[in-house]
Amino acid sequence: MSAAPATLDVAAPVGEATGERHSLLLWGFALTLFANAALLFAVQPMFSKMALPLLGGSASVWNTCMLVFQTLLLGGYLYAHLSTRLLRPRAQVALHVALLAVSLLALPVAVPAGWTPPPGGAPVPWLVGLLLVGLGLPFFLLSTGAPLLQHWFSRTGHPAADNPYFLYAASNAGSMLALLAYPFAIEPLLALSSQRRVWSVLYGVVVLLVALCGWTALRREERLSALGSRLSAEATAVAESREPRAESLALWRQRVWWTLLAFAPSSLLLGVTTYLSTDMAAFPLLWVVPLTLYLLTFVLVFARRQLLPHWLMLRVHPLLLLPLLVALFAGRAGNLLVMAPLHLLLFFVTAMVCHGELSRLRPGPARLTEFYLWLSVGGVLGGVFNVLVAPVLFDSVFEYSLMLAVACALRPWPAGRASWPELRRDALLPLALGGGVVFTLKYLFVGASPLVTIYGVPVLGGVAATLCLFFARRPLRLALGVLALLMAAAVGRTTGRPPIFADRSFFGVYGVRDLGGGYHVLYHGTTLHGAQNRRVDRVREPLTYYRLRGPLGDLFSVKRLAGRPLDVGVVGLGAGTVACYARPGDRLTFYEIDPAIERIARDRRLFTYVPDCAPSAPVILGDARVSLDRAPSDARYDVLVLDAFSSDAIPVHLLTREALAVYLRHLAPDGVLAVHVSNRYLNLKPVVADLAADAGLVALLGEERSLSAEDRARMHSASSWVAIARSRAPLEALAVREPRWRALVADPSRRVWTDDYSNVLGAMIW
Repeated sequence: MSAAPATLDVAAPVGEATGERHSLLLWGFALTLFANAALLFAVQPMFSKMALPLLGGSASVWNTCMLVFQTLLLGGYLYAHLSTRLLRPRAQVALHVALLAVSLLALPVAVPAGWTPPPGGAPVPWLVGLLLVGLGLPFFLLSTGAPLLQHWFSRTGHPAADNPYFLYAASNAGSMLALLAYPFAIEPLLALSSQRRVWSVLYGVVVLLVALCGWTALRREERLSALGSRLSAEATAVAESREPRAESLALWRQRVWWTLLAFAPSSLLLGVTTYLSTDMAAFPLLWVVPLTLYLLTFVLVFARRQLLPHWLMLRVHPLLLLPLLVALFAGRAGNLLVMAPLHLLLFFVTAMVCHGELSRLRPGPARLTEFYLWLSVGGVLGGVFNVLVAPVLFDSVFEYSLMLAVACALRPWPAGRASWPELRRDALLPLALGGGVVFTLKYLFVGASPLVTIYGVPVLGGVAATLCLFFARRPLRLALGVLALLMAAAVGRTTGRPPIFADRSFFGVYGVRDLGGGYHVLYHGTTLHGAQNRRVDRVREPLTYYRLRGPLGDLFSVKRLAGRPLDVGVVGLGAGTVACYARPGDRLTFYEIDPAIERIARDRRLFTYVPDCAPSAPVILGDARVSLDRAPSDARYDVLVLDAFSSDAIPVHLLTREALAVYLRHLAPDGVLAVHVSNRYLNLKPVVADLAADAGLVALLGEERSLSAEDRARMHSASSWVAIARSRAPLEALAVREPRWRALVADPSRRVWTDDYSNVLGAMIW
């Protein structure tokens, strides 16, 4: 780092060391980095929203997109590293500007025509191909901006050129503000087509700014060289890099540590995103909040002034981990509005700890591009672990808990080499803690009353988590203590009944539980998706939201007044409950995106609705809207049930003007579209009302506000359904016979959802 004064001495005689010119140069590079990063991160939710309708709106779509984005970012950082090492400055700038010019031909970014996912096939390879073809080159070149522009700046002779890492804060500030702007300003105000056009224009502006920065860096470096500076930016890089380039164990240890410090927050980012998106909606706000916090940590740790000191984050981290550890130990999700902020806050502080270590261990500017390269490797590995590895290894989202433990091991280790006695204690003390927890759960809670179990398990978790705090000075001991506590809870937990079946697919995490009394229930995430009474005399009774005395039962009873067999289509299989509304002569067709759900519904050990009530009913795999769009128009349904929402998340593309047109094409003239709008977090009634009014249709709302304790004990659930028809005639009997049905009135001032526009933020129940 001793080269900085010499650089200043050389720059001064040229006459460009004035404060005004230095300020102009700095602001030019900072603005370009800011704009480059803003475009890079604004396009992520924008393009992911384009891809979501093709894959059912699953949270895994965003995680897979994130993996592709991280991989392209790694490619960009590798390109920046190699081009700065292998090419002369003039050739390097010329090549990069030429590639940027070629990338303009790929605009505007869009889903290529004819790209539809394979029905029932593996969606990950298809989605990866879609992203590479539709967005690959512009995104790849934007991803080179942070390391390349900082490298160019380090060779300008500017007074701050010896420590260009502060520009990384400007880059991440652009990323963060773009992500925040998307759900709060861009998505509500601009249709997707307008977003694409504006983004393309701004991309052209950034291309010009990058070219100008490259030309400026070349011009200043050539002036330095013309004065015979022995410590020009290029010579400085060579001089500083001689010793670190030695292939030594210490150097590789440093690279591995950089990678691990980037790996854990990247994995936690996807884990928190999955937690939030599973039970709400897969829409940009729930993606960008964790990602914004992730980027904010980079802004803070690489800034010149530390607003949140590293020592403070290290002390707060174990304290925040304590309550979340108790909740995970007890196996209780808790109130989402309370727990989600706690998860996000812990994620933020954990990322601050890891990224703070990265900032503390960063090398000199000579190895800047290498540093960013290994940081990107860690980010990609985090994505690979969550998207590709974890679903194979775990049937729950255990990778989230695992990464909380790994992050503890990445806290600063005590100085000096650890002794064998200390390392043994690091392993044995957590093992003893875990063994004590398992013994308590297995033996002391056996036969205890439900009240003791309900309150005793969290208390036990609190005591064990508090003991973990005493491990905080030893990172490995703390990590193993957290891991031992979580694994002990999984092995010895006695609260509730363990699942009789668990599965995980691209579209979600499923569990089937035996509640006792003959009841089997299906959960997707934390949301109940079906139940069955396994008693022989009750096995065909529809339960939960589909009960005979509920709104859906009303609708079917009215449709049967005509006295003829019904042709029924059901979007969303679940446990197969709707199959038991079928009568002899009826034709029933299910549309289901996830093959795992079909396996659950057809497995007699779990549920028998489909095998008992409609064994020959076909299940058409793939996104329902795509499948219906491909289906022949002679399929005319008397009732089309729309119930395809995963957990409480909604596939937005199933509630648009274009989607409604597809449903109407397959609806009989007197047919009824039944839309299930029960949701804990989103008020979908106005959305459906506006769609019906926009199409000139009639809509009625059937709503249950509460049920008796007896009904709830029998696994009946209150539900809300909207019945839509072309005229009032098919719904007349429903409105007359059932007082809970009422007209659903639209608001002309609201904007109707389309494939080009949706505003899930406006539908949230605050």
